[in-house]
Amino acid sequence: MADDREVRHVRALFLSDVHLGMKPIRSRQLIEFLRAHDAETIYLVGDIVDGWRLAKQWHWPGEYNMLIDLLLAKANAGTRIVYLPGNHDEFLREYLGTYFGEIELVDRTIHTSATGKTYLVIHGDQFDVVVMNAKWLAHVGDWAYNAALRVNIAINWVRRRLGLQYWSLSAWAKQKVKNAVSVIGRFEEALVHEARESGVDGVICGHIHFADIHDRLGIQYINTGDWVESCTAIVENHDGGFELIKWTEMVTGESRRIRTRRAEGQ
Repeated sequence: MADDREVRHVRALFLSDVHLGMKPIRSRQLIEFLRAHDAETIYLVGDIVDGWRLAKQWHWPGEYNMLIDLLLAKANAGTRIVYLPGNHDEFLREYLGTYFGEIELVDRTIHTSATGKTYLVIHGDQFDVVVMNAKWLAHVGDWAYNAALRVNIAINWVRRRLGLQYWSLSAWAKQKVKNAVSVIGRFEEALVHEARESGVDGVICGHIHFADIHDRLGIQYINTGDWVESCTAIVENHDGGFELIKWTEMVTGESRRIRTRRAEGQ
C-alpha cells in the first residue's frame, strides 16, 4: 500500500527506538513509513540499533539491510541524516563527530524550525537516573520489557483472530501504573530543565517509548515514541508546526477508506 501512496514532503523527520536486533519490532512498517516520507533532515534520535540484544543473540534479518539501504539512499540523494546514539547503541558514542557514509554521528544537536524556534535534540538516557547510576537495573527492565512483548504476541494473535486492532500491553501499563507515570513525569521534567538551561525553545527526545507533544512545563516537550510497538514519529511541516504521526493508525484508517470506496463502487 505504501508504494501506491503519494510521498509526503516534510521539513524534518524525527524517529527513535527502532531497536534493530530485538525480535518483535516493526521494521516493515518503518520501511513503509520512510518510503512514504521525504524530509530535508532526518534525525535518528537513538536506540536505532539494539547492541544489548545483539550481544546476547545475533538477530539480523534481511529487512534490516533494506531499512539501512533506504536510509543511505536518502542520504546519498541529499537528505541530511543525523544519528544521536542512545543507551542501547552506546557503542556508537565512540565515533561521535564522525560520519558513517553520509550519516553524521553526534551526542546532541540544536534544530532550528522554520519559524526560528530552537530545539535541543537528544536521546534522553543521559537524564535517566536508572541508566546512569544503576545500569544493571536498566538491563533488568530491558528483560522485563522483552518478556511483556512476548506475552503481547500471544494476546494480539487472539485479537487478530477476533478482528481487533493491535494492543500494547507495555503502553497500557505505562499509562495505568502510577509509578510508571511518575517516572515519565520526572523524565520530562529533567529534559525540559536541560532545554531551559541550554537556552532553547523546546526539546525533542526518545528513550522512554512514550510519544507525546506538550508544553505543560513551560517549554515544548516532544518525544518521538518507538518502532517496537507504537510506530510513531515526529515531523516538522514546512510551516514550522510539529506533528505526531501514529503510522499504524494512519495506515489502518486509510485501508478502511479504500475498502469503503471499493464497496461503494461495486
